[in-house]
Amino acid sequence: MSLSKELPPWGLALAGSAGALVANAVVYPLDVVKTRLQVQVKKQAGDTHIDAQDYVHYNGTLHAMQHIVETEGPGGLFAGIGGSLVGVVSTNFAYFYFYSLVRDVYLNKIKKSATPPGTAAELLLGAVAGALAQIFTIPISTVTTRQQTQAKHEKKGFFQTAQEVIDGPEGVPGLWRGIRASMVLVVNPAITYGAYERLRTLLFPGKKSLQPQEAFILGSLSKMLATIATQPLIISKAALQSKPPPIRQGKPFTSFIEVLQFIFKRDGFFGLYKGVAPQLLKGFLVQGMLMMTKERVELIFVLLFRYVRSMRQEQLDKLALAAAKRIEDAKARA
Repeated sequence: MSLSKELPPWGLALAGSAGALVANAVVYPLDVVKTRLQVQVKKQAGDTHIDAQDYVHYNGTLHAMQHIVETEGPGGLFAGIGGSLVGVVSTNFAYFYFYSLVRDVYLNKIKKSATPPGTAAELLLGAVAGALAQIFTIPISTVTTRQQTQAKHEKKGFFQTAQEVIDGPEGVPGLWRGIRASMVLVVNPAITYGAYERLRTLLFPGKKSLQPQEAFILGSLSKMLATIATQPLIISKAALQSKPPPIRQGKPFTSFIEVLQFIFKRDGFFGLYKGVAPQLLKGFLVQGMLMMTKERVELIFVLLFRYVRSMRQEQLDKLALAAAKRIEDAKARA
């Protein structure tokens, strides 16, 4: 039996959240850089709009990092990290919790079999869990994206940024900007975890617990596949959640389709993959560390649960022996 099957849904969710917290904290500067690369718009000869006074067009990952450090200090690479980590933990907790629930329902109530689901079923289960998680956690993502793309003179805290979104034309629903793109993007974790489970079965059949390096490799490969497949949607979501570029004259995008059309018209097909280098590197490192940490935390939780069960069983055995002794004493006295 897989070790994870010994854990309740909240145990799996906590293990997944712990892994995500560690991984995203380590590579957070890449998250800031890839977001800024994704939302920038290349200026063309016929444009008449005026960019902000401190605006600069980044030429790539290294240029973005260098410029951010020079103009904003090292702290600029960690803009919005507090809200981001809260979002990471809540999103991953919700995802792993719902994933374990829907997977359990599928195996025990629908399929009524302990055999692992097929690839299509894994993808569907992951998509359902991802959709449920996004509904509850996307406001944090919206605020964090705004913080990551704020100019130096516009820096605000998490709650001030959230209030800025609420004070906008959409009000409170503005916190859920990009929800449609997010609903489509549930295929990203679905592909990631579906690929992870499938690669695990193929490469390490019958292995109950993976070594850290094995989990790292599987997690990284699966995330890279998912990122390449969904990068245009990732860019669309970032554009929807950030302030509209100056060329839009304050007019926000209305849908991820409009974002894709806008980018394709101005930057061509490859514009749909801007920022993909730091996105891939971040995904490679984060998913690898996440799965590696998750496997270790799951093992710790399993050992803890076994210890608690053994202690409980020991107490029950003592109570049973005491009850039996009392019965024997009562019989002897009778």
